Amino acid sequence: MLDWGEHKEAGVIAKTAKAEKVIALHAKFVDAKAAILADYSGLNVQQLAELRSQLREAAVELHVVKNTLARRAVEETGFVPLVDHFVGPVSVAFAQHDAVAMAKALTEYAKKEPKLNVRVGFVEGQVLSPGQITALAELPPREVLLGRMLSSMQSPLVGLVGVLQGVLRQLMYALQAIKEAKEQASQVGIVDRQD
Repeated sequence: MLDWGEHKEAGVIAKTAKAEKVIALHAKFVDAKAAILADYSGLNVQQLAELRSQLREAAVELHVVKNTLARRAVEETGFVPLVDHFVGPVSVAFAQHDAVAMAKALTEYAKKEPKLNVRVGFVEGQVLSPGQITALAELPPREVLLGRMLSSMQSPLVGLVGVLQGVLRQLMYALQAIKEAKEQASQVGIVDRQD
């Protein structure tokens, strides 16, 4: 049986461990561009490991969190709107780069294993419902979107270059015509002087 001193020391150690967990989780929220909360109840250890592995391939981290610690961890971050969603068994997926890849990985796994219940997401300052997360997952990959954006930006530039080339061509034709007219005028002047 623990005496009072040992009991007090165990309590201090537990508080320190919780504080460290809050700090580590807070750092995850600060570094993340997006987060998705999911109810993982019903998944066994092997299924959670498989989910973590699939998410890792998409550069996403999955953490099972204690609600009270998670509520403290989101304080003073952009993820404060999620505070009311830390209820019941919850896991948090963090994406530092590509929210679309995270949404795809989670929704694909949830289709395969319906025990994973995607609850809410937070991307670009917006709280997303499960339906919006599914819509996000259906977007093309980031590289494809960037390629489309670049091609749409290039299209007006190519048109502008064509217009500018046309203007320069017309200017060159006009200068050439002026030169030829002056040459003809000077030749006519020379012929008139000889007569």
